[in-house]
Amino acid sequence: MLKYIFKRLGLSIIILVGVSLIIYILVRCMPVDFVMQKLSAMNQGGAQVPQETIEKMYERYNLSDSSFLGILQGYGSWLWSLCRLDFGVSFVSGGEVVSEIANHMGVSFIIAFIAIIFEYMIAIPLGVTAATHQYSIRDYVVTVLVMIGISLPSFFLGRVLQKAFATAPLNWFYPAGLENAAADFTFFGKIGDYLRHITLPVASTVILGIGGTMRYMRTNMLEVLNSDYIRTARAKGLKETKVIYKHAFRNTMIPIVTMMAGVLPSLFSGAMITEKVFNLPGIGNWALAATQAGDIPVIMTYNMFLALLSVIGVLLSDLMYMVVDPRVKLA
Repeated sequence: MLKYIFKRLGLSIIILVGVSLIIYILVRCMPVDFVMQKLSAMNQGGAQVPQETIEKMYERYNLSDSSFLGILQGYGSWLWSLCRLDFGVSFVSGGEVVSEIANHMGVSFIIAFIAIIFEYMIAIPLGVTAATHQYSIRDYVVTVLVMIGISLPSFFLGRVLQKAFATAPLNWFYPAGLENAAADFTFFGKIGDYLRHITLPVASTVILGIGGTMRYMRTNMLEVLNSDYIRTARAKGLKETKVIYKHAFRNTMIPIVTMMAGVLPSLFSGAMITEKVFNLPGIGNWALAATQAGDIPVIMTYNMFLALLSVIGVLLSDLMYMVVDPRVKLA
């Protein structure tokens, strides 16, 4: 196994370097120029910025050469800094990129973690009941509701939830933000305030993600229910509940467990659109603002962070498959 792990890690390094090169080229080719945006803000008062100052600003941010060779040189400079664990400084805030990621990651992690727990708690039973009652009214109702959830755009769903539950006459939750800074709460009051703020973002994330997991669970359950050993168990006269939940369900969970190992990137990546709609100080909203501003150090660090988590998640998924299914051997 160690040989397999080291081989995958070596291949992962090559993949990450290729991904970083593609991302850097795409970022430099975006129609967003941080220097021009900053100059536009400086020129709002009517003052003219000398050309020499403009050139120095481009040199300062290593954006002076926009040719393909210049982009490759900029990438080489960024990669060399990365090898020295220097992730750069944000163009916008002037702070260390790593520190800003750490500051924004907690909110996104909490929301994603809670949402994933509810997603699996709801999706797995729905998938089982839809599979065991195939082509029944229950199966059709569950499938239609799930398809509606999958089809809804995240920004539209967020606005609907805000309108329904965060405005009059209900006013059950807050429409945006993370806390009510104007109020003086006790410890438990502050916890309740946080819950009222994150309930709608969590609900939006669960509704959007539950469909894929439910359909995956339904498909796997149907495949297992058609297996020979299930027919044998039924022929022996076992109760249907025992056949489903002791024999079929355990084998259905094998691909689900491996899929759960792949949720690692979603725990830390944040939901850009959802966090934007609900104005949350999460890493997704922060990265979206950085992308709109052309903040290259932030964009590169954020995307490479996601790429690294994706590679680790896929490796963990492969290892988990071997753990939960002893028949699988890693060559």
